[in-house]
Amino acid sequence: MKAAAELAPIEDLDRNIVTLCSHINAATYELLVLIREFDERAGWLKWGLKNCAEWLAWRCDFSMTTALEKVRVAHALKILPGISGAFASGELSYSKVRALTRVASRRNEDELLVFALRATAAQFAERCRELRCGREDSIDSAARAYANRSLRVRRDRLRNMMTITVELPLESGELVEKALDKARDDEVLAMPDLADTSWSTRQADAFVNMVGEYLSGDHRKGHSNDNYLVTVHVDQSALAGGEGRSALPIEAVKRLCCDGHAVVITADDKGTPLSIGRKSRIVPVAMQRALRARDSNCCTFPGCHNRRFLHNHHVKHWSDSGETNLDNLMLLCTRHHTLVHEGGFRIEKDFQDRWTFLRPDGIAVPECGYSCQDMIDEDLYPKGTWSEVLEIPPAGALLSKGENKVSEPPPPAYLH
Repeated sequence: MKAAAELAPIEDLDRNIVTLCSHINAATYELLVLIREFDERAGWLKWGLKNCAEWLAWRCDFSMTTALEKVRVAHALKILPGISGAFASGELSYSKVRALTRVASRRNEDELLVFALRATAAQFAERCRELRCGREDSIDSAARAYANRSLRVRRDRLRNMMTITVELPLESGELVEKALDKARDDEVLAMPDLADTSWSTRQADAFVNMVGEYLSGDHRKGHSNDNYLVTVHVDQSALAGGEGRSALPIEAVKRLCCDGHAVVITADDKGTPLSIGRKSRIVPVAMQRALRARDSNCCTFPGCHNRRFLHNHHVKHWSDSGETNLDNLMLLCTRHHTLVHEGGFRIEKDFQDRWTFLRPDGIAVPECGYSCQDMIDEDLYPKGTWSEVLEIPPAGALLSKGENKVSEPPPPAYLH
């Protein structure tokens, strides 16, 4: 590695890079002129190929998409002298020229060239896109986009994941994005602790919440259709805590069945259905109203104030003979419902016969957060001796003396 005294100044590097880019632009123009002449003289026939793009892909190691664009731009520049001159002198980059040749003509060439020289490549590309959309023939592009809309689903059962790929016309995609943003922001406002969750994770949660709300809306209106029934295959023995097969992790199945219709299909060892039961275990509307009134229409997990995306949770799951009654039900939001079923959290009765949430390590989650006494190590300061080392401050104050007991390492020394 070079010593600091041998390194070139940043200004010199900047100037050299820009100068080299200008030379590359000019050389690219020369390349396109040669490609145009080669194509006009059908030079690719000598090698028995179909067209010039195919020859470029073979002879110059371009991808077919890049080769097609090179040929298109080369021919378009033939009737655009102003743009060709700026490209030849290195003032225009290939990125801008490629965008220009899609919208420029003899009539608007000068105006577009002035804007291209003072705008970034991204800004100019957006301007050219808007110009294309303003043409009458843009209806063909819109029709193609609408005809090519699609949605594909791929299941990765080994990872218990599903990939959903959606291709929509731009205006429809923007609508979906706005809906996702609203669902995501509403959830973050209701649950501030989600602010540290990654953007992509929150987008995925927003998508699931949107779908859940849509299905819940249909249910509240009294509609029911098996076309919208998601079937999950699981053995009854697995639901009851024994051995058995399940199409999803068993706790995920229990979470889905907490407040959902379950169609029980009895099958033999070969999977042949023997009998089909009716939908069951859904919380009746009247009981759901009473449950929401009792829990103040809010998630009952300590410290959570979320009032949206609430689920009716069976504390003792119905597959374990848990009853669908108010004593066995509580409201949980999507996040905490998932934590209880798949995150290791438990709900148990305390000595006063009240439901208590326990973390995966067995520590109870207090109703009102931790007090300052919880910050004292009982191995060092047994109960009853706290007053000797700590003055309990009023609510919201700092642990001034307690902080003095903390021994922190010195900060690292930074070399500049």
